[in-house]
Formats: sequence, C-alpha cells, structure tokens
Amino acid sequence: MASTPQQHIAILGAGRSGLGSARLARKQGAVPVVFDEGDPVKLKKAVDDLEREGFRVVLGLDGAKSECAATKFDLVVTSPGLDASWPLPKAFTDAGVPLIGEMEYAWRALSRIPVVGITGTNGKTTTTEIVERMFNVCGRRTIACGNYGHALSEVAVAEAEYDVLTVEVSSFQVETITSFRPTVALWLNFAPDHLDRYPDNEAYFAAKKRIFDYMTEDDFAVIRAGEPLGELKSKVITFTTEPGVDADFQLLNDSVLFRGQRIARVSDLPLRERHNIENQMAALGAGWAMGLKFEELVPALAGYEPARHRCEFVAEIDGHRYINDSKATNLHALETCLKSQDDPVVLIVGGKEKGLDYTPFRPLLQEKVTALVTLGEIGDKLAAQFSDLVPCKRVATVQDAVIAATEMARPGQSIVFSPGTSSFDMFSGYAERGNVFRDAVLNLSSTQQPTNTKETQS
Repeated sequence: MASTPQQHIAILGAGRSGLGSARLARKQGAVPVVFDEGDPVKLKKAVDDLEREGFRVVLGLDGAKSECAATKFDLVVTSPGLDASWPLPKAFTDAGVPLIGEMEYAWRALSRIPVVGITGTNGKTTTTEIVERMFNVCGRRTIACGNYGHALSEVAVAEAEYDVLTVEVSSFQVETITSFRPTVALWLNFAPDHLDRYPDNEAYFAAKKRIFDYMTEDDFAVIRAGEPLGELKSKVITFTTEPGVDADFQLLNDSVLFRGQRIARVSDLPLRERHNIENQMAALGAGWAMGLKFEELVPALAGYEPARHRCEFVAEIDGHRYINDSKATNLHALETCLKSQDDPVVLIVGGKEKGLDYTPFRPLLQEKVTALVTLGEIGDKLAAQFSDLVPCKRVATVQDAVIAATEMARPGQSIVFSPGTSSFDMFSGYAERGNVFRDAVLNLSSTQQPTNTKETQS
C-alpha cells in the first residue's frame, strides 16, 4: 500500500535511500521530514541536497524527539544502515509510529513488477550483475537495485518500465519488511558476518531468512544445496558444485547439468571458479523460474565481466601477481579468494573489528599463505593470532602494506589484498579501499620500473 495524501512520514537517514524515500513520499502526496543523528559536518552535502529539493531536515536525537512530540507521524521509514533498536528509530516506535524499511516502502509502490531477490553472505553483487545482464540480453527489461546499484526507492520514483526487478537484498533490508515478496529468491550461501550488528550468527541467519517470509507456493526459491533453511512455502531449485551432492544444478566432468541434462560447458561460462560457477547456476535458475530457456540464457552470460575489487588482477611486477579482493568484507569471502589462488600467497588482511572468530581460518592460512601483513583496527589482534604460523608484519596504511608484502614475497608468489572484514575504520567502503590498493600497486610499478609488468585494462 502506497502513502496516502497528507500522511506525515518520518524518513530516517539523510543518505541516498533517505533521499529516494523522501522523493517517493512527496510524489505520493505525503509530507516527509528527514531525520539523521550523524555528524552535521559529514552530513552537510547530503543535507544541502535534501534542502535544495525543498525537504525539511532535522538533525540530532533531541530534535527528533521534539519533532515526534509535536507532529503526529503516520509512518517512519528507516534506511538499511539503522538498526530499529537504536535510539533514533526508537524515538518514533516508542511513540507508537509504525516502522518499515526503505526497501519495503519502495516495493509497495512497485509490487506489480516481479522481483528476483538475491541474498547470501557472499556473491550477491556478482550474481546481481549477472542476472541483470542475462535478463536484459534475453529481452526482459530489468535494472540492478536494492543493496547494489540504485536504491529501490529511486526506481519507484523514476517510473521507468521494467519486466522484472533485479534486487540485491541485505539482511539489514529484510529486517524491516512486512510484505516484500520476491517472485524468485536466490539464497547463495551463509557464513558468519555482521557480528557488530547482530548478537550472534543465529540472529544474522534469522534476519537473512526473512527474504522467504511472504513468498507463496507460486514463487521459486533458488538455494545452495545443503543450506539449513527448513521447509519453505515456495517451490525450490537447488544448486551445488560439490561432488556427490544431490541438486537440480550440478557440476560434472566440466559441465553444468540441470536435472541430469547438460546445459553448458564450464568453458562456456565467463567465470570459472567454483564459487562463481555456483553464482551462475543460481542466476540460470532465476532465468528458468521466470520462463526463459537455457538455450538463450547461457549465451546471454557470455559477455559478463566482473567489476573491480573481487579477486581482481591488478598487475604482475617482477614475477609477483597483485590481486585486489577488497570486496572480501568477511572471513568466508577471504577463504573463497584464497582457495582460488594457485600460487603461494603473501596476504594483506585487516580492517574493522567486527567481532568475527578467525580461528577456523588457521588451517587454510597454513596451507596457502607464506607471510601475513596486517592493518586496521583488527591488525594487532590478527598478527598476534597467526604469528605462530607465518611471519607477520603490522603496518599502518594500505600503501605500507603493499611495500611490506612485496618485500616479504619470494619469486613466483602472489600478493593478495583480501581484508576479511569491513573497511569503515579507515575508508568509506570497500571500493575506496580497493582503489587505494590499486594505486599503491601501480605506483610501486612506476617507481621500481620493473622489467616485467602487466596491467589490466581500466
């Protein structure tokens, strides 16, 4: 149900999704007020953008409480980054104002359009990009949105015509749904993460699993075989690359099978690592569930190229390959990256302290890594935890890390930047962090003037 005219709506968060929600509320005739309790200096540009469009902005918790007491708000719409239990949302919910998230709010205006919702601890963005490309090449107009690309509220405001929406869905977004219903939901995997937000892994798992809450027997869930999801109301398609595991999509003799029939050779796929083969299986499952044929889906994958910061080859300098995996914001992503490396690795790791347990990482580190460079908020902890296994060096910056890793690497070894945690202690996000790594590597190339340098195309 969309907003009704003259509803008073509190929009929490002055960022991109908050601006999109405010625009959508105004378009539907409601009266939005935007609230944020962040640093006014850091919020200046966002506030200027909102006020330039005529939106009223209230900063600070005290201001929010005063406004809530003075105005009868009909609804509060929160940005994904805000936990509903935090003081700002509670200022409204304690006053009896019903709360939903930005994704739920936007979906109510878009519910006539089928949704492919994509979730998982890792691989969401790659799979979202693949699905977007696949549908568009096959003539089904779509756009990548949600947790990646455009905020869903921006799509709702734009009113472009789409046949299907390709929506990356984070656990933060489905915490606050009350009706959001994908026609097809992709569950790629689950691993511990976000323990700075959730009290334990069970709470994180429960939040992610909410993507299935409002699906029906007419919908499809495409899930990795073996994931402990229990009984789902929707129809289920399974996928795996693990040998001997029963699933609809399987990998056998370098071929992808669907229910026993070969639909593609691995050589037909643009991404050939096992974890990415599973991502492509999930995407193909979404296409099949939406009525497309594998004969058109598989060729549609062919031109896909992954974006930066995901096991991205940056350069080869003096026999060392430099790999940028800044997108690895949790331990599972780090492990996936390391397992895909053929050469011994000097690993650069570290960033925000998220409360993750790195003990299970020890056997893989001992198998793949010859030296470790640590940085960030968690750098000292990681160096202490693994110094009994490999030589460790603690550094202050990414630039220092590149120099130290290069000095520690022996001929034929790769330098891999796969932090295994978030970047918000030092950077605005993984993209900025990855760009700093790339620049440091390329600067190393120019200052050392190596005899053997290969660089990817920008």
